[in-house]
Amino acid sequence: MLLSDLEKIVANLPYGDGFKFVDQLLELTDAHVIGIYRFRESEYFYKHHFTNKPVTPGVILQECMAQIGLACLGSYLLKDQPSKPQFVFTEAHVNFLNQVLPGTTVIVSAKKEYFRFNKLKVVVQMLDENEQKIAEGWMSGMILNQPLDSGD
Repeated sequence: MLLSDLEKIVANLPYGDGFKFVDQLLELTDAHVIGIYRFRESEYFYKHHFTNKPVTPGVILQECMAQIGLACLGSYLLKDQPSKPQFVFTEAHVNFLNQVLPGTTVIVSAKKEYFRFNKLKVVVQMLDENEQKIAEGWMSGMILNQPLDSGD
């Protein structure tokens, strides 16, 4: 896959800059994805999550894993669809083994377990830049046929 195609997938994720936890995709096939994200010291949640010694919240780590493992892989699997897919996170079982401090770069890899009936399930893991395992588990999401209601 061309680098520009990988960049397009990241650019087209439906998240704003303050909630996009994907910097770059390194590999992407029908069966797996590998991506990275650096948790910058300026992230908004560090100011409030353990004020004396900031730590990345587990829910944010899980979101990073879902954006790379589900949203990016799912976008790739649906690249031939005429419309942009809308994803919703449905379930996960993730074990957290280590913490992520501000300034840490994480590497997320996910292997497709199955993709059928608009449901994608992946086995996922997160390592830090020193290849220390941060988290591992599985997660799944659904692809909606209609966009999410904006509340109007």
